[in-house]
Amino acid sequence: MNRNRVCSSFWKGKRVLLTGHTGFKGAWAAAWLTKLGAEVTGIALAPEQDHSLIRCLEEQLNIQSHILDIRDASKLDKIVKKAKPEVVLHMAAQALVRRSYQFPLETYETNVTGTLNLLLSLRETENLKAVLVVTSDKVYQNNEEGRPFVETDILGGDDPYSSSKAACEIATASMAKSYYADKSIRIATARAGNVIGGGDFSEDRLIPDIWRAANKGDAVTLRYPDATRPWQHVLESISGYLIYLEALFADEDNALPTALNFGPAEQEVLTVGEIAFNVQKAFGINSDWQRVKSGEKLLAEKAHLALDASLAEKVLGWKATWNSRETLEKTVDWYRRYSQGDDMKTVTDRQIEEFEGSLDD
Repeated sequence: MNRNRVCSSFWKGKRVLLTGHTGFKGAWAAAWLTKLGAEVTGIALAPEQDHSLIRCLEEQLNIQSHILDIRDASKLDKIVKKAKPEVVLHMAAQALVRRSYQFPLETYETNVTGTLNLLLSLRETENLKAVLVVTSDKVYQNNEEGRPFVETDILGGDDPYSSSKAACEIATASMAKSYYADKSIRIATARAGNVIGGGDFSEDRLIPDIWRAANKGDAVTLRYPDATRPWQHVLESISGYLIYLEALFADEDNALPTALNFGPAEQEVLTVGEIAFNVQKAFGINSDWQRVKSGEKLLAEKAHLALDASLAEKVLGWKATWNSRETLEKTVDWYRRYSQGDDMKTVTDRQIEEFEGSLDD
């Protein structure tokens, strides 16, 4: 048995509540879950961009979609009670660092209060067995030591987004101990970030920025080209979430860790500039990326960030599958086919199948 593989028989017919299904990662999760035969109820805001992965897929996705702000506790509670989930994957969030500086209160309300609203609503859900709250690789207090973070490192965050996700971790752990201690419902958090892949059209994200620049024939402008990040394909993190949920569902003895990192191998941690160069080359842009103009004010971001995912490998058998070359090839291929007008549900499903097939290699 390959422990790194998502178990299709587990998900077939499972009632799954997926929050954030209109976002980049959420739409990939919705595509994979419905492909596995899960009965998915989605809760999320409407997509902001004209381009979005969920709009490419939604007409062909068998999902009960609810457009809702998770800060609205009353409406959220009604949908949760109707959905009666057995498994919950909570991905709804304000996930943009630069936006968190502009709208700090919205960021904290969504990422902390919205999560609390959901966990309070789920307390009396019959047959619910596992809840996974997705946070971020940025939940750790980053003192620029240059080493990969492990799950026992101190949580923190200097910017509103990072600190809101660290606060979400603390709030989730408190809820699990305060309100779920006498229940057979396992609650955990998953820490991953800097995922790339086709279908991301968000503002201030590296690959979408390069794609938009490529459409104009321009080189992309980078704010922090020397910063290192744990880049991985979106399917890597989602596979980790699904495998984690499977294990939590069966964890009657509370033996599993309540938080896990999901990140690439250490040698796959690349700089922003390295990623940009390779992606621009794949898009056929001959000029190199360029730095922001001298004197332009930049918001503070950490120079180095990496995750140690060895605990996930130890307890789940999970580890990253695609290297950086394969990840970039799949990402660029998705955008290229999108620009050509291909059927993106077919393209997306094919990449999921290719990812599953690579687990046997």
